[in-house]
Amino acid sequence: MTHQEPGAQGQEPLSTPRSHRSRRQPGDRNVTGYGFDFHPEVFLVSAGLIVLFVLVTLLFREPAETVFGDIQTFIAEAMGWFLILSVSIYLGVAILLAFSKFGRIRLGGQNAKPEFPTFAWIAMLISAGMGIGLMFWSVAEPIYHFQDPPALIGAIEPLSQDAAQQALGITFFHWGLHAWGIYAIVGLSLGFFAYNWGLPLTIRSVFYPILGDRIYGWGGNVIDILAVASTLFGLATSLGFGVQQVNAGFNFLVGLPINTPIQIGLIAIITGFATASVVSGLDSGVRRLSELNMILAAIFMAFVLLVGPTLFIFGSFVQVVGYYAASLPTLSFWTETFEGTAWQNSWTVFYWGWWISWSPFVGIFIARVSKGRTVREFILGVLLLPTTLTFLWMSVFGGTAVSMELGELSGTISNAVNENVATALFVMLQQLPLTAITSFVGILLVVVFFVTSSDSGSLVVDSLTSGGKLDSPVPQRVFWAVIEGVVAAVLLLGGGLQALQTASIATGLPFAIVLLVMCFSLYRGLSQELAMIEGKELQMAEGVVEEAV
Repeated sequence: MTHQEPGAQGQEPLSTPRSHRSRRQPGDRNVTGYGFDFHPEVFLVSAGLIVLFVLVTLLFREPAETVFGDIQTFIAEAMGWFLILSVSIYLGVAILLAFSKFGRIRLGGQNAKPEFPTFAWIAMLISAGMGIGLMFWSVAEPIYHFQDPPALIGAIEPLSQDAAQQALGITFFHWGLHAWGIYAIVGLSLGFFAYNWGLPLTIRSVFYPILGDRIYGWGGNVIDILAVASTLFGLATSLGFGVQQVNAGFNFLVGLPINTPIQIGLIAIITGFATASVVSGLDSGVRRLSELNMILAAIFMAFVLLVGPTLFIFGSFVQVVGYYAASLPTLSFWTETFEGTAWQNSWTVFYWGWWISWSPFVGIFIARVSKGRTVREFILGVLLLPTTLTFLWMSVFGGTAVSMELGELSGTISNAVNENVATALFVMLQQLPLTAITSFVGILLVVVFFVTSSDSGSLVVDSLTSGGKLDSPVPQRVFWAVIEGVVAAVLLLGGGLQALQTASIATGLPFAIVLLVMCFSLYRGLSQELAMIEGKELQMAEGVVEEAV
């Protein structure tokens, strides 16, 4: 099926109430020429702020590194509680909507059909959602918590069996329902207002029930500019992680040095691949790469499952899922206030800021591929399917690493994590058969995840900066693909891992407030939509009764 722009050519979904319709069309104020077609305020201000950030960071590298550290500490200490509470609220709202009377509302109208098969839909969810992060942290994070367990439920002895269970449980927590709850809220909001109300597929459209046509003014511009900055820095964080891991993999295979110049060169090369994918578009580029990546990742995971500690992996998956479910209420609201520690600054607060900063990108991307799904199907699909697969992935790779640390290989992977976290996956693979082949596959997976994340992000940023148009000129898409790579490179130059974490938290915090307002706006929109559907159903029922009489 072809994907028609919401509200294009004056046509709007039949389900759109007349009072909700706007005379504005996507991109009706755009500036065009020289291969570009963009919303002037959003594009120019966003691009200007990104360029300014790049120049300042390059000119003042050492002060920038200090500033990044200070910003991360301040936000985590002063506003960490707010991020923790907000993300729990998003998940709660998503679950309530799924099982409420709104669950039967369908994106695109009650007669709409899904545009993509379920497998392709799930593949794009996983690849766009958190692919590179899964590769980077699946071994490293459980080992971090295994060595240094947080005081969540009292003191736990490091490197013990209890520490192993809690380590995997906390990893599940950081990559589970809370993360996908954020994406579900943003994706549902965007899809609903685009496909059911005929509004542009941009963040500003979500606030139409509150602002009306004022979303096209300065308030809407600020919302979209914030979404662009959040998306770019969230993507840059993932791309920075990914290129560090690619560098570590090539170091294992061919002895390539691990340093920042090499990583910047790798960013340039992989960004070139991403640009090629962007040019090919959503169906032929992103979709095919996502499906290929899912198949390759499944084979990779199956191999580790079969040659690794298979029974330990299955047992840990079952046990840790239970631990996660039992601990979820405590984990969701734990702020370590009474412990007086700062463990969450680099972990939970960072993750929540990272997921929030990714939410405009992932939300718009999920919305674009989810037309025809009901609210219930959408939320349960986005929450449960990727979470289950993520838990299985973490159990296979994290469980294998923990099993090695509990056995005869104690210290092997933990030492690697302490020396260079990006090498953790490859050190683990070194303990298994066919190391060279699996290491190459691991590198290939990171590269393809890099490409799918970058090209998906470029399409989304392009939509945000072109007034909601879904098909923009190729040079404009190439521009944003290159900018993403540049920002990732600059963050590595300006402070490495800490700079990457700071970028996510700093952009995620203001957008967390936007998401809270979004929850309220979505509720108002769904309420009006349901009232309209029930009104039509009542009219039809009355008509049937009259005919029968």
